[in-house]
Amino acid sequence: MPVPAAVLEAGASPLTYFAAARGWSYRPDVSRAYGNSEVVAQVIEALEAGDVPERTILGEAVRALLRELSQRVPGRSVEVRVPPFGAVQCIPGPRHTRGTPPNVVEMDAVTWVKVATGGTSWDEAIGAGVIHVSGVRANLSEYLPLS
Repeated sequence: MPVPAAVLEAGASPLTYFAAARGWSYRPDVSRAYGNSEVVAQVIEALEAGDVPERTILGEAVRALLRELSQRVPGRSVEVRVPPFGAVQCIPGPRHTRGTPPNVVEMDAVTWVKVATGGTSWDEAIGAGVIHVSGVRANLSEYLPLS
């Protein structure tokens, strides 16, 4: 869908236009911080409103945030799992190649979005028991939120 010339002349960004055309409230502050992903902004907005995000949009946001984590903290010593949407390896250190890694962090999708974007702190989520960790390197508090 091409952006109308009038929109560009008015100074609006194409991303803002596309988000509005889909009924999204585009938040450039969030989108810039998390890999230019408007889906992250949409999920955050839904969670802040107390709504349940659409499953496909939630999955896209989870994968965008996992990708952002693996780019910011490259490595293969810790596996971060957010079933059923994705998993990445990150953090420098001993490399794991087969079987279950010794350092695993696992949580549900909503928890991951909240912790990755600062809606919930790592310590609060650990204390609430919504993040499951194993291994001596499975502490992401130094790297989260991804802002």
